[in-house]
Amino acid sequence: MIAALGLLVGIVLGVVFQPDIPLWLEPYLPIAVVAALDAVFGGLRAYLDGIFDDKVFVVSFISNVVIAAAIVFLGDKLGVGGQLSTGVIVVLGIRIFSNVAAIRRHIFHA
Repeated sequence: MIAALGLLVGIVLGVVFQPDIPLWLEPYLPIAVVAALDAVFGGLRAYLDGIFDDKVFVVSFISNVVIAAAIVFLGDKLGVGGQLSTGVIVVLGIRIFSNVAAIRRHIFHA
């Protein structure tokens, strides 16, 4: 619940204040957002499964964002940043959709 509330507060603050993102950070922002969403949906699924642990959630959230950004940074240095960005988005997208499917099953008992 706290994760969903934090996500909502973050979205509202971002819309209200519209922060400027430095140019060097722009390629990593979409990857970081998708990695963070993966952690949020994973936390919600764990909550519904009754196995949520706030420490695990925080570590998962931070490590997802850092690892995803590091993979894209490495790809940029190797000249294949676009391909690695696509790979990260695909993998995290699959995880998000599987978590959302599990959440849907919990909510609708299907």
